[in-house]
Formats: sequence, C-alpha cells, structure tokens
Amino acid sequence: MKKLNIFIVFYFVLILLCCLSVFFVGWQVFSTIRLPSIPVYPISYVNLKVENEGFKVVDVVDGDTIKVSLNGTVETIRLIGIDTPETVHPTKGVECFGKEASKKMNELVLNKYVKLQTDPTQDDEDRYGRLLRYVFLEDGTHINLKMIEEGYALEYTYKVPYEYQSEFKSAERIASKGNIGFWGLCRE
Repeated sequence: MKKLNIFIVFYFVLILLCCLSVFFVGWQVFSTIRLPSIPVYPISYVNLKVENEGFKVVDVVDGDTIKVSLNGTVETIRLIGIDTPETVHPTKGVECFGKEASKKMNELVLNKYVKLQTDPTQDDEDRYGRLLRYVFLEDGTHINLKMIEEGYALEYTYKVPYEYQSEFKSAERIASKGNIGFWGLCRE
C-alpha cells in the first residue's frame, strides 16, 4: 500500500511538472507575439463607421448630393441630415436658393478628397440607390453641418433621428434667426 501511495505521488508530481513546463514554454512564446492595438473612440462614435479617407469628389449633383470615386467606381452620395433647394428635380424645377446651394457645395468639395462616414441609425442607401453618408474634408470640416450653418441647407430627418441631429437642428435655428443664406431670401 505504501508503495502504491509513493507511486501515485510520483506520477502526480511528474504530471504537475509537465503542466508547469508547458505553461512556461507557452508563456514565453505568446509573450513575444505583438497584437495590433485597438483604437479607443468616444462612446458616441463607437457605432459610426468611417469608410476611408481620400475619396475624390468628381461631381456635384446639387447642394445635398455629390459623386465620389469610390474604389475605382463613381458612387452617388446623399448627405445625411440635410436638404437643399432643388436644382435638378424633374417636376419641381429650380427652387429659391438652389443654385446658390449647388455652387457652395462645388466650392467646398469639388475635386477635393473627402472622408465618408456611415450612421447605423440610417439605411446604407436611399430609395434611389444613393449612399447615405456624412462628408468630411481632410481638415475635419463637417460638410453636412457647414451647409446648414451657412444657410445653404435645411436640417432634414428622414425617418429616425441620426447621430448629429441635435447639432444640425441647433445650427439651423441660428441660421434662421440670423436670416443667413436661404433664410434671408426665400421665406414666404
């Protein structure tokens, strides 16, 4: 019986030493592997996806719609959260301040590189197949917001609130009170 107990203890110690050596060898191997760092974002931006930087704007359709070269193809982008007076609508014709809004969008983005940002609260595309995005210049200028601040666009909520809605509504109130752009010329 005593021999059996010594035999069990011997095997237990042997198994323990094997486990410890596997653990230490594994520790040495895995401690040398460098994992990529995970970026930390402010909470409000966790669900927003930035597609990339450096998409060239190749055309401006009107004040709230542009075309960019996206991975070798030209895609139409409808800016989230804004609406501008029409210039190319088949039944509405040219609306008050529509040409000015289109001209401003041309000045801001045509032939420039922009960053596009999705919003998980919105569809990826609208019913016309246009990609729905926020648009930023490389210097960080938020084009959607700038168009509202300078009175070229109105805040526009399609179905559900979006990430920058309160900021856009606030900018619209300020532009409206100050009779900036559209607000100074097109009120009835």
